[in-house]
Amino acid sequence: MSGPTAQYRGRFAPSPTGPLHLGSLIAALASFLDARHRGGAWLVRMEDLDPPREEAGAARRILHSLQCHGLRWDEQVMWQSRRHDAYARALASLAAADQLFYCECPRASLGSNGVCQGGCRLRQGALASPSATRVIVPPACQITFTDQLQGAQHVDLGAEMPDFVVKRKDGLNAYQLAVVVDDAAQAITHVVRGSDLLDSTPRQIFLQQLMSWPTPKYCHLPVITNERGQKFSKQNHAPALDDEQAPDNLRSALRFLQQNAPPAELADTDAILAFAIAHWLPQSIPPTLGVPASSLATSP
Repeated sequence: MSGPTAQYRGRFAPSPTGPLHLGSLIAALASFLDARHRGGAWLVRMEDLDPPREEAGAARRILHSLQCHGLRWDEQVMWQSRRHDAYARALASLAAADQLFYCECPRASLGSNGVCQGGCRLRQGALASPSATRVIVPPACQITFTDQLQGAQHVDLGAEMPDFVVKRKDGLNAYQLAVVVDDAAQAITHVVRGSDLLDSTPRQIFLQQLMSWPTPKYCHLPVITNERGQKFSKQNHAPALDDEQAPDNLRSALRFLQQNAPPAELADTDAILAFAIAHWLPQSIPPTLGVPASSLATSP
Protein backbone atom coordinates (compact mmCIF):
# COMPACT_ATOMS: atom_id res chain seq x y z
CA MET A 1 0.00 0.00 0.00
CA SER A 2 1.20 3.50 -0.75
CA GLY A 3 1.15 6.18 1.92
CA PRO A 4 2.65 9.40 3.20
CA THR A 5 6.32 10.10 3.42
CA ALA A 6 6.71 11.65 6.84
CA GLN A 7 9.27 12.22 9.54
CA TYR A 8 7.21 10.13 11.94
CA ARG A 9 7.36 6.41 11.11
CA GLY A 10 5.64 3.97 13.44
CA ARG A 11 4.96 0.25 13.18
CA PHE A 12 2.94 -2.68 14.48
CA ALA A 13 4.83 -5.97 14.57
CA PRO A 14 2.70 -8.99 15.52
CA SER A 15 3.92 -12.58 15.76
CA PRO A 16 1.72 -15.08 13.87
CA THR A 17 1.21 -17.41 16.82
CA GLY A 18 -2.55 -17.02 16.68
CA PRO A 19 -5.33 -14.65 15.55
CA LEU A 20 -5.59 -11.04 16.66
CA HIS A 21 -7.09 -10.67 20.15
CA LEU A 22 -8.08 -7.59 22.13
CA GLY A 23 -4.62 -7.13 23.63
CA SER A 24 -2.94 -7.04 20.24
CA LEU A 25 -5.67 -4.77 18.87
CA ILE A 26 -4.99 -2.29 21.68
CA ALA A 27 -1.29 -2.15 20.73
CA ALA A 28 -2.07 -1.88 17.03
CA LEU A 29 -4.67 0.84 17.57
CA ALA A 30 -2.46 2.94 19.83
CA SER A 31 0.46 2.84 17.41
CA PHE A 32 -1.88 3.59 14.49
CA LEU A 33 -3.52 6.56 16.24
CA ASP A 34 -0.20 8.01 17.34
CA ALA A 35 1.13 7.86 13.79
CA ARG A 36 -1.99 9.21 12.12
CA HIS A 37 -2.51 11.99 14.70
CA ARG A 38 1.03 13.21 13.95
CA GLY A 39 0.57 12.91 10.19
CA GLY A 40 3.05 10.06 10.00
CA ALA A 41 3.40 6.69 8.32
CA TRP A 42 2.24 3.46 9.94
CA LEU A 43 3.84 0.19 8.89
CA VAL A 44 3.13 -3.48 9.59
CA ARG A 45 5.89 -6.04 10.08
CA MET A 46 5.16 -9.74 10.51
CA GLU A 47 7.56 -11.18 13.08
CA ASP A 48 7.50 -14.72 11.71
CA LEU A 49 10.93 -15.67 13.06
CA ASP A 50 9.95 -18.77 15.00
CA PRO A 51 8.23 -21.40 12.80
CA PRO A 52 7.69 -23.91 15.64
CA ARG A 53 5.52 -21.36 17.48
CA GLU A 54 3.54 -20.18 14.47
CA GLU A 55 -0.03 -21.18 13.73
CA ALA A 56 -0.90 -22.02 10.14
CA GLY A 57 -2.85 -19.19 8.55
CA ALA A 58 -2.40 -16.84 11.52
CA ALA A 59 -0.47 -14.18 9.57
CA ARG A 60 -3.19 -13.97 6.95
CA ARG A 61 -5.88 -13.77 9.63
CA ILE A 62 -4.03 -11.00 11.48
CA LEU A 63 -3.72 -8.87 8.34
CA HIS A 64 -7.36 -9.49 7.50
CA SER A 65 -8.44 -8.47 11.03
CA LEU A 66 -6.43 -5.24 10.84
CA GLN A 67 -8.16 -4.36 7.59
CA CYS A 68 -11.58 -5.24 9.01
CA HIS A 69 -10.87 -2.80 11.86
CA GLY A 70 -9.89 -0.01 9.45
CA LEU A 71 -6.19 -0.18 10.40
CA ARG A 72 -4.67 0.26 6.95
CA TRP A 73 -0.91 0.33 6.68
CA ASP A 74 1.46 2.30 4.47
CA GLU A 75 4.05 0.50 2.33
CA GLN A 76 4.40 -3.25 1.95
CA VAL A 77 4.25 -5.62 4.88
CA MET A 78 7.75 -6.64 5.97
CA TRP A 79 8.17 -10.38 6.67
CA GLN A 80 11.03 -11.29 8.96
CA SER A 81 11.18 -14.79 7.47
CA ARG A 82 12.47 -13.15 4.28
CA ARG A 83 15.15 -11.08 6.03
CA HIS A 84 17.78 -13.68 6.92
CA ASP A 85 20.42 -12.07 4.70
CA ALA A 86 20.01 -8.74 6.51
CA TYR A 87 20.40 -10.42 9.89
CA ALA A 88 23.47 -12.31 8.68
CA ARG A 89 25.07 -9.04 7.56
CA ALA A 90 24.42 -7.49 10.97
CA LEU A 91 25.94 -10.49 12.73
CA ALA A 92 28.96 -10.36 10.42
CA SER A 93 29.44 -6.68 11.25
CA LEU A 94 29.28 -7.38 14.99
CA ALA A 95 31.66 -10.33 14.63
CA ALA A 96 34.15 -8.21 12.67
CA ALA A 97 34.14 -5.77 15.59
CA ASP A 98 34.78 -8.63 18.08
CA GLN A 99 31.41 -8.09 19.72
CA LEU A 100 30.19 -11.71 19.63
CA PHE A 101 30.99 -15.08 21.16
CA TYR A 102 29.54 -18.58 21.01
CA CYS A 103 27.81 -20.29 23.94
CA GLU A 104 27.10 -24.02 24.25
CA CYS A 105 25.33 -23.87 27.65
CA PRO A 106 22.14 -25.96 27.79
CA ARG A 107 19.08 -24.01 28.86
CA ALA A 108 18.91 -25.78 32.21
CA SER A 109 22.35 -24.47 33.20
CA LEU A 110 21.76 -20.81 32.32
CA GLY A 111 21.54 -18.21 35.06
CA SER A 112 18.83 -15.61 35.61
CA ASN A 113 17.81 -13.77 32.43
CA GLY A 114 19.44 -16.56 30.42
CA VAL A 115 23.01 -15.64 31.37
CA CYS A 116 25.87 -17.91 30.25
CA GLN A 117 27.41 -19.53 33.32
CA GLY A 118 29.73 -21.99 31.61
CA GLY A 119 32.62 -19.65 30.87
CA CYS A 120 32.04 -20.13 27.14
CA ARG A 121 33.59 -16.80 26.20
CA LEU A 122 36.98 -17.95 27.50
CA ARG A 123 37.04 -21.30 25.69
CA GLN A 124 35.76 -20.55 22.19
CA GLY A 125 38.03 -23.09 20.52
CA ALA A 126 36.73 -25.97 22.62
CA LEU A 127 32.96 -25.54 22.27
CA ALA A 128 30.66 -28.23 21.00
CA SER A 129 28.11 -27.67 18.25
CA PRO A 130 25.43 -26.38 18.08
CA SER A 131 26.06 -23.13 19.94
CA ALA A 132 24.12 -19.92 20.43
CA THR A 133 25.67 -16.59 19.48
CA ARG A 134 25.82 -13.92 22.18
CA VAL A 135 26.72 -10.24 22.06
CA ILE A 136 29.29 -9.03 24.57
CA VAL A 137 27.83 -6.54 27.05
CA PRO A 138 30.51 -4.73 29.09
CA PRO A 139 30.00 -5.18 32.86
CA ALA A 140 29.70 -1.41 33.37
CA CYS A 141 27.17 -0.90 30.55
CA GLN A 142 24.32 1.42 31.59
CA ILE A 143 21.33 2.15 29.34
CA THR A 144 19.11 5.17 29.97
CA PHE A 145 16.12 6.37 27.99
CA THR A 146 12.88 8.22 28.56
CA ASP A 147 9.75 6.26 27.78
CA GLN A 148 6.91 8.50 26.64
CA LEU A 149 4.50 6.81 29.05
CA GLN A 150 6.62 5.02 31.66
CA GLY A 151 9.05 7.93 32.16
CA ALA A 152 12.80 7.85 32.84
CA GLN A 153 14.36 4.39 32.61
CA HIS A 154 17.82 3.41 33.83
CA VAL A 155 19.00 -0.16 33.38
CA ASP A 156 22.29 -1.65 34.53
CA LEU A 157 22.47 -3.83 31.44
CA GLY A 158 25.92 -5.21 32.26
CA ALA A 159 24.63 -6.61 35.55
CA GLU A 160 21.00 -7.42 34.74
CA MET A 161 21.06 -8.75 31.17
CA PRO A 162 24.66 -9.41 30.18
CA ASP A 163 25.79 -11.10 26.97
CA PHE A 164 22.32 -11.81 25.60
CA VAL A 165 21.60 -14.10 22.64
CA VAL A 166 21.44 -12.68 19.11
CA LYS A 167 21.26 -16.03 17.29
CA ARG A 168 19.74 -19.08 18.89
CA LYS A 169 21.29 -22.51 19.24
CA ASP A 170 18.68 -23.91 16.83
CA GLY A 171 19.96 -21.53 14.14
CA LEU A 172 17.06 -19.09 14.32
CA ASN A 173 17.79 -15.38 14.55
CA ALA A 174 16.90 -13.93 17.94
CA TYR A 175 14.11 -11.43 18.41
CA GLN A 176 16.37 -8.67 19.80
CA LEU A 177 18.63 -8.67 16.75
CA ALA A 178 15.86 -8.92 14.16
CA VAL A 179 13.84 -6.07 15.65
CA VAL A 180 16.83 -3.73 15.68
CA VAL A 181 17.85 -4.58 12.11
CA ASP A 182 14.31 -4.12 10.84
CA ASP A 183 13.57 -0.91 12.74
CA ALA A 184 16.71 0.55 11.16
CA ALA A 185 15.80 -0.75 7.69
CA GLN A 186 12.32 0.75 7.92
CA ALA A 187 13.62 4.01 9.45
CA ILE A 188 11.25 3.64 12.39
CA THR A 189 11.20 6.75 14.57
CA HIS A 190 8.53 5.81 17.14
CA VAL A 191 7.74 2.46 18.75
CA VAL A 192 4.41 2.14 20.56
CA ARG A 193 3.98 -1.33 22.05
CA GLY A 194 3.00 -3.26 25.18
CA SER A 195 4.85 -2.91 28.46
CA ASP A 196 5.58 -6.65 28.36
CA LEU A 197 8.38 -5.65 25.96
CA LEU A 198 9.81 -2.91 28.18
CA ASP A 199 12.70 -5.09 29.32
CA SER A 200 13.64 -5.72 25.67
CA THR A 201 14.22 -2.03 25.02
CA PRO A 202 17.61 -1.66 26.81
CA ARG A 203 18.97 -4.61 24.85
CA GLN A 204 17.70 -3.17 21.60
CA ILE A 205 19.16 0.25 22.38
CA PHE A 206 22.50 -1.40 23.15
CA LEU A 207 22.52 -3.09 19.72
CA GLN A 208 21.52 0.17 18.04
CA GLN A 209 24.49 1.85 19.70
CA LEU A 210 26.87 -0.90 18.61
CA MET A 211 25.66 -0.57 15.02
CA SER A 212 25.63 3.28 15.12
CA TRP A 213 21.93 3.27 14.25
CA PRO A 214 19.41 5.84 15.54
CA THR A 215 17.26 4.96 18.55
CA PRO A 216 13.49 5.43 18.12
CA LYS A 217 11.32 7.07 20.74
CA TYR A 218 9.55 4.43 22.83
CA CYS A 219 6.11 4.31 24.43
CA HIS A 220 5.19 1.19 26.40
CA LEU A 221 1.46 0.70 26.96
CA PRO A 222 -0.27 -1.16 29.77
CA VAL A 223 -1.16 -4.69 28.75
CA ILE A 224 -4.61 -6.13 29.19
CA THR A 225 -4.75 -9.10 31.55
CA ASN A 226 -7.19 -11.78 32.59
CA GLU A 227 -8.44 -12.05 36.15
CA ARG A 228 -5.32 -14.02 37.12
CA GLY A 229 -3.09 -11.17 36.04
CA GLN A 230 -1.90 -13.03 32.93
CA LYS A 231 -1.35 -11.08 29.74
CA PHE A 232 -3.87 -11.73 26.97
CA SER A 233 -2.18 -14.25 24.67
CA LYS A 234 -2.84 -17.44 22.79
CA GLN A 235 -1.10 -19.39 25.58
CA ASN A 236 -3.51 -17.90 28.12
CA HIS A 237 -6.52 -18.61 25.93
CA ALA A 238 -7.34 -15.04 24.95
CA PRO A 239 -10.37 -15.17 22.66
CA ALA A 240 -9.86 -14.20 19.03
CA LEU A 241 -11.46 -10.96 17.89
CA ASP A 242 -14.76 -11.24 16.08
CA ASP A 243 -14.11 -9.18 12.94
CA GLU A 244 -17.86 -8.78 12.48
CA GLN A 245 -17.85 -6.70 15.68
CA ALA A 246 -15.03 -4.36 14.62
CA PRO A 247 -16.72 -1.09 15.72
CA ASP A 248 -17.42 -2.51 19.18
CA ASN A 249 -13.87 -3.88 19.41
CA LEU A 250 -12.43 -0.46 18.59
CA ARG A 251 -14.60 1.15 21.26
CA SER A 252 -13.40 -1.41 23.82
CA ALA A 253 -9.77 -0.73 22.91
CA LEU A 254 -10.33 3.04 23.19
CA ARG A 255 -11.92 2.57 26.64
CA PHE A 256 -8.90 0.57 27.74
CA LEU A 257 -6.63 3.39 26.54
CA GLN A 258 -8.90 5.88 28.39
CA GLN A 259 -9.55 7.92 25.27
CA ASN A 260 -12.61 10.06 24.60
CA ALA A 261 -15.55 7.88 23.61
CA PRO A 262 -16.63 8.35 19.98
CA PRO A 263 -20.25 9.57 19.74
CA ALA A 264 -22.78 6.76 19.66
CA GLU A 265 -23.97 7.73 16.19
CA LEU A 266 -20.57 6.85 14.70
CA ALA A 267 -21.29 3.31 13.61
CA ASP A 268 -18.53 2.31 11.19
CA THR A 269 -14.82 1.79 11.72
CA ASP A 270 -13.67 4.68 9.53
CA ALA A 271 -15.85 7.18 11.40
CA ILE A 272 -14.73 5.87 14.80
CA LEU A 273 -11.07 6.00 13.77
CA ALA A 274 -11.40 9.52 12.33
CA PHE A 275 -12.78 10.70 15.67
CA ALA A 276 -10.11 8.81 17.62
CA ILE A 277 -7.29 10.26 15.48
CA ALA A 278 -8.56 13.81 15.94
CA HIS A 279 -8.98 13.35 19.71
CA TRP A 280 -5.91 11.21 20.42
CA LEU A 281 -4.55 11.93 23.91
CA PRO A 282 -1.63 9.64 24.74
CA GLN A 283 -1.22 11.42 28.07
CA SER A 284 -4.58 9.91 29.11
CA ILE A 285 -3.27 6.35 28.87
CA PRO A 286 -2.61 4.91 32.34
CA PRO A 287 1.06 4.01 32.84
CA THR A 288 0.08 0.92 34.84
CA LEU A 289 1.89 -2.10 33.44
CA GLY A 290 -1.10 -4.44 33.58
CA VAL A 291 -4.84 -3.73 33.59
CA PRO A 292 -7.54 -6.43 33.88
CA ALA A 293 -10.05 -6.83 31.07
CA SER A 294 -12.85 -6.37 33.60
CA SER A 295 -11.88 -2.68 33.83
CA LEU A 296 -13.39 -2.11 30.39
CA ALA A 297 -16.84 -2.23 31.92
CA THR A 298 -16.13 0.74 34.19
CA SER A 299 -13.36 2.70 32.43
CA PRO A 300 -14.31 6.25 31.46
